[in-house]
This record gives sequence, C-alpha cells and structure tokens, in this order.
Amino acid sequence: MKVKAIRSEEKVTLSEVREVLAAVEAERLEAGREMSYELRRSIEHANTLAKLPPQNSRALVEELLKLEKMKPDIAFRIANVAPRSRDELRAVYAKEKFSLTGEELDGILELVASHL
Repeated sequence: MKVKAIRSEEKVTLSEVREVLAAVEAERLEAGREMSYELRRSIEHANTLAKLPPQNSRALVEELLKLEKMKPDIAFRIANVAPRSRDELRAVYAKEKFSLTGEELDGILELVASHL
C-alpha cells in the first residue's frame, strides 16, 4: 500500500497505540482475516512495552506539559518509558542541551509514580 498524502498528524502514547491495535486485532479475528507479519509484530511490541493504561498515559503527558522545562516530545517519551529512577529519566533527557536539578527529576518521577 502506498501512502499518497497525510491527512492529519497527532502524537499518541504507546498505550493509546496498544488500544487501537487491540481493536484492529479483534476486528481481523472476527472477520477471519489473517494479520500481516508487521501488524503482529506491532501488536507484540505495544503489548510488551506499554506500561500505563491509555487514560493514565494521556493524563501524565498533560501534567508533564505544565512543567517549565518540558517539551511535548519529551513528555510523550516519558509517558512511553515510565522511568522509575533518576538514571532512566536522565537517559530521556540525554540529547537536550540543558540538565535538570535533583528536585526537578524527583518531581517528574513522582508524577510518573502517581500514574502507574
């Protein structure tokens, strides 16, 4: 299948992708159609790595975006990874030109923990 144009673009968390893929999987199984290799691998990836329920991941992103040094890309990465330690969180910020203080890191980790 060739993509001719992109109609719209929206950032979603991995948990939301898992929910959409589960609906696609159920639809295909109900219709008796086979799933492609890529679809099966995508479902497996989403099921393995998504750590939060879709509602919690979206709420976490919204709360993270209220913080001062938070970019949308980083907020979605944090919601997808759900870091539990300072080291894991620093890895998310590794490419940024600034670093966070210990209090800022702890605040983000508390937000993540409250949504797990």
